[in-house]
Amino acid sequence: MEQLADTVIEDPRWEGFGLAPRADAAARAAFAELGLDPAGFAFCLMGCDDARIAALNADFRGRPQPTNVLSWPSEDRAPDAPGAMPRMPVPGTGGDPGELGDIAIAFDTCAREAAEAGRPMEHHVAHLTVHGLLHLLGFDHVDDADAAVMENLERRILARLGIPDPYC
Repeated sequence: MEQLADTVIEDPRWEGFGLAPRADAAARAAFAELGLDPAGFAFCLMGCDDARIAALNADFRGRPQPTNVLSWPSEDRAPDAPGAMPRMPVPGTGGDPGELGDIAIAFDTCAREAAEAGRPMEHHVAHLTVHGLLHLLGFDHVDDADAAVMENLERRILARLGIPDPYC
């Protein structure tokens, strides 16, 4: 089975962690929960360190500090009303999957947050991969109604993977 994400490893710690297969499992669970065929979609996932993600955060969000995950959707799929479902993308065909966008995830911040929360890093990275992918699909958490939709969906996707609720 071919990997869903084109994975770019900038920090070698991600290679040892097994980012590509772990992110693939999380993405497949997300697509399954949403009733989307994963073969119809592609995205890029970059595993980096805090310095790189801080630079990206500064460039794209004006926040010059590290964060756990960033995402850049290929198009705006946001819903028309708070709490509504986003417009799901049209899948591509065969060798031409629909491009969803890019995700960057920072090793240092992920490891620190997992340790602080007393959760396995594998669980935290799965959650952040799902979170980033949902952003690519048009979900957001800017207001309470949208956050409730996104968080409930994250819980269901992670449950498919046997991962406990990250919001408890």
